[in-house]
Amino acid sequence: MNTSTKTVGVIGGMGPVATLDFFDRILKRTKALRDEDHLHVIIDNNTKIPSRDAASKGEGPSPAAAIAATARGLQDAGADFIVMACNTAHAYEAEIRAAISVPFLSMIDETVKAVHELRPERVGLLAADPCLRASLYQDAFAKAGLDLVLPLSESQRTLQELINRVKAGDTGETVRRSMVTLAKKLEAQGAEVIVAGCTEVPIVLTADNIDGELVSSTDVLVERTIVFAGAELRA
Repeated sequence: MNTSTKTVGVIGGMGPVATLDFFDRILKRTKALRDEDHLHVIIDNNTKIPSRDAASKGEGPSPAAAIAATARGLQDAGADFIVMACNTAHAYEAEIRAAISVPFLSMIDETVKAVHELRPERVGLLAADPCLRASLYQDAFAKAGLDLVLPLSESQRTLQELINRVKAGDTGETVRRSMVTLAKKLEAQGAEVIVAGCTEVPIVLTADNIDGELVSSTDVLVERTIVFAGAELRA
């Protein structure tokens, strides 16, 4: 085994389809000619973490302790750094960092950095309801000095329905077309860059579907994870 790279710990299960997609993209983006060239990845597909959506509405327990315990378990299992394949759960980033002594790569921070490098004037965001309630991207983009465009209320309701359908395993043509329509509406509102700020979104939305740039939070974290671990990116 190639011991020159760091071991990756992935807080997963939020949701499982997105976690599988995240790992699949790591495999595809890592430059590897043999098994040993791939990264050592430890994934905790912890589907029993309390609902982030319910917690954000005050209708369920906080998932903070469960997420922090998952991070700590990954560290104890040998992870050299931790990532999380869920945007919304970054609302509990402080609890994660407090629970571990290894680095934590923030999907939110890395995505905002990637968008900032493109130097757009207006950025469109496709994110789940609880992510918006936590103001994760709103605050991060405001700090970066970027103007954020959000879906109108009816479009946001549709987006959350589509995210839930992807979580349930529906990645069919109807879901794909509907997601493209939402992205194009943001472009019509003036967005030059569309951010897939939920890990379910890039499962059904690709850069070929829109006129402008698409920044997938999943792809950004995949690339940053591979580089941080010390491996090479596949072109």
